[in-house]
Amino acid sequence: MIDLYTFTTPNGRKASVMLEEVNLPYNVHKIDISKGEQFTPEFVAINPNSKIPAIVDQEAKITVFESGAILIYLAEKTGKLLPTEPKSRFQVLEWLMFQMASVGPMFGQLNHFKRFAPEQIPYAIERYTKETLRIYSVLDQQLADREFICNDYSIADIATYPWVAIYEFQGLTLDEHPNLKRWYETIQQRPAVQKGMAVP
Repeated sequence: MIDLYTFTTPNGRKASVMLEEVNLPYNVHKIDISKGEQFTPEFVAINPNSKIPAIVDQEAKITVFESGAILIYLAEKTGKLLPTEPKSRFQVLEWLMFQMASVGPMFGQLNHFKRFAPEQIPYAIERYTKETLRIYSVLDQQLADREFICNDYSIADIATYPWVAIYEFQGLTLDEHPNLKRWYETIQQRPAVQKGMAVP
């Protein structure tokens, strides 16, 4: 059994979508980051960086934090959604790292300055809007001749989807990125994605 510590954020939803996709049983522990629950001694013992998500694999007695590491761990545990052939494997890992280094941080900054900052800072909003749209273009180009980011559905798609899924919340549209929009709509229809996106 997997214990999942999570909240309603794109990073949190990566883990729950993955658990649904690989069909592993799991218990959900809601860590309400709006109330500071990520800073409790109990959670810090699981993730010293006080961020969700984190998992505890009770069977293997292994704790994993950082969403990308969780996806790799679950993929390797189940033999699903991460190729073993070196070229394909590293392509998936490249795009997973792209999500972690570019998609998440840039989209997250746009969310902060556009929706949560105590004051509107036009320079910051413009900067992160432009960077988000640039990343949309990178993804759109990658998806021009393939159904999923790395041809077959993988942890690269699972990592990226929850962040793209908040485009309306960010006041953006996918209409000018038709390949990305098609990819988004395809993944949106997956039953495991729908279940995982509703957790917690």
